Amino acid sequence: MTEPTSDPGPRRLQSLSPPAGALLPLALLLVWALLVDGGWVQHPLFVPLHQILAAPFVDEQGRQLWGSAAASLLRLLLGFALGATLGILTGLAVGLSRPAQRGVAPTLHALRQVALFAWIPLLTAWFGNGEAAKVVFISISAFFPIFLNTEQGVRNIPLALREVTATLRLGPWMRLRRLVWPAALPSVLIGIEVGLLTAWIGTVGSEYAIGTGRGIGAFLAAARDVFRMDLVLIGVFVLAVVGYGINRLVQAASHRLLSWKTR
Repeated sequence: MTEPTSDPGPRRLQSLSPPAGALLPLALLLVWALLVDGGWVQHPLFVPLHQILAAPFVDEQGRQLWGSAAASLLRLLLGFALGATLGILTGLAVGLSRPAQRGVAPTLHALRQVALFAWIPLLTAWFGNGEAAKVVFISISAFFPIFLNTEQGVRNIPLALREVTATLRLGPWMRLRRLVWPAALPSVLIGIEVGLLTAWIGTVGSEYAIGTGRGIGAFLAAARDVFRMDLVLIGVFVLAVVGYGINRLVQAASHRLLSWKTR
């Protein structure tokens, strides 16, 4: 008697089919092509799809799209590294220290109520229109989500675990390493995920608002000024793809770092 074998046909078809998340963008592209390329919608804001695909990927000032994207990613990494480091350290300090909770936390919780882009006029007055203002703005964008989630992760450590460390008489470093950091890590990773996306928004926003140097935001601003809607749409598409890619990378890294919890 032979054992039944599963039919590989449906599985193969499933592997060849596009992911469900791609259906909506493909449908929107199809509708765009039918309405705009078909002549049903004629307006300067709606550029035919074939014109978008044939765009030179270079703005009127000679800045290439891919070079601008690389400059934005480098700026993002610098600002995010600074903001994430300060956010984690400050969150740990506020979560572990009562004096820090009373002396530092109220000011930080008040500052986080300031609208993100309201910082730009102040930062440009302090640092000018160069790289420093952009990097500091990006670090602020990343700081608050990471700080808040780190603080909450430390505060939400179960009382039973705290009592165990007190019974074992662990020193401050061992307590941080064996209890605080593993227990707070899920919340910290959520903060990093949110902080990285807000930092990406801050990266593009600072480039767009300040308008100097290279970057996707400056690329979009230059294309808008000369009404090159094909370049604007391409830039928006690249922004969406990069943001989605960043989100997926952080989720994959978080899943790997937290895999010990499911063992």
